Amino acid sequence: MKINNIGPSGINPYKNQAKQTMKASTHAKADQIEISTKALELQERSKFAEARQEKVASLKIAVENGTYQVDPKTVAKNMIDFYKN
Repeated sequence: MKINNIGPSGINPYKNQAKQTMKASTHAKADQIEISTKALELQERSKFAEARQEKVASLKIAVENGTYQVDPKTVAKNMIDFYKN
């Protein structure tokens, strides 16, 4: 059985589709993030950042000196509470 060319010969529709996707991918836009000025002000005025840094520094000193003590009952209670909820 011989099948003759139907329609325009020498045209590969898949090749045209590949060319179109290549053109589309070269013009891809980059993601951008815009943070409002209000959000930046809130981020800078964070009161918790300074207190947290002081607490972390004191904990580091206590661990390095070997004076940091852990209450095993409190740890166990908090773990149980965490996994119950």
